[in-house]
Amino acid sequence: MKPKSKILIIAGSDSSGGAGIQADIKTVTALGSYAMTAITAVTIQNTTGVKSIIPIAPQKISDQIEFTSKDIKPDAIKIGMLHSTEVIKSVIFSLDFIKVKKIILDPVMIAKGGAKLIDDKAVELLKNELIKKVTLITPNTLEAEILTNTKIKTKEDMIFAASILISLGAKNVFIKGGHLDSHLVHDIFVNKKEIMIIKNRRITTSNTHGTGCTLSSAISTFFACGKTLKKSCELATKYVNNSIRSNLNYGKGHGPINHLSSIIVNKKFR
Repeated sequence: MKPKSKILIIAGSDSSGGAGIQADIKTVTALGSYAMTAITAVTIQNTTGVKSIIPIAPQKISDQIEFTSKDIKPDAIKIGMLHSTEVIKSVIFSLDFIKVKKIILDPVMIAKGGAKLIDDKAVELLKNELIKKVTLITPNTLEAEILTNTKIKTKEDMIFAASILISLGAKNVFIKGGHLDSHLVHDIFVNKKEIMIIKNRRITTSNTHGTGCTLSSAISTFFACGKTLKKSCELATKYVNNSIRSNLNYGKGHGPINHLSSIIVNKKFR
């Protein structure tokens, strides 16, 4: 099978393989597209938490983005962890330079184990500048609270927070409701014209490491392959839920999901 599209991933790594660049590459590949990367940081972590973060120099991040895109033009870009104002500025500059239209931003701020992955000044720059440059922003409720200075307890609160992000310049917002305490999980897609609520039964498991990275990469892949943004969000949610249901149970903490859930192995490779 030939790849259907080309995705450039701008994000940090995860040495345990469940989130970050590693999850992104697995997702893009499993859904039938070609993954390229610009690594923003190297994290030392496992399922129990983050031990340390080694940042990549902003100029080297820009070089990765521009040099890669000059040779292989991406059909879409997925952005993950951007840990400082300097990194965000370098990414904004490079986005303006390479001029790719389909850009999905996952505003990674807090690791599954609770470690903070971005400083306050970077949050402000992301909120005031970067979200205007992207097609879609995909915060979870904790990240949406930080970005909007609001508390989110219900799906109505999620819609209100999304409206604030729209007023700040976001074109489309997809807020993930997995952190809320309810039997049903509500994910909400909002733009100036419509509101779509996706409802799913909560899957009881602690093995959900990397769901946000995986979702945004899946959206990017479906979107790059020609699906509408709204349909891409629906399909990506189904893919993530199927991957959670596998319940791999690797590690002693928040284990990874199964990125191979979409793959059927051809008989000749069995």
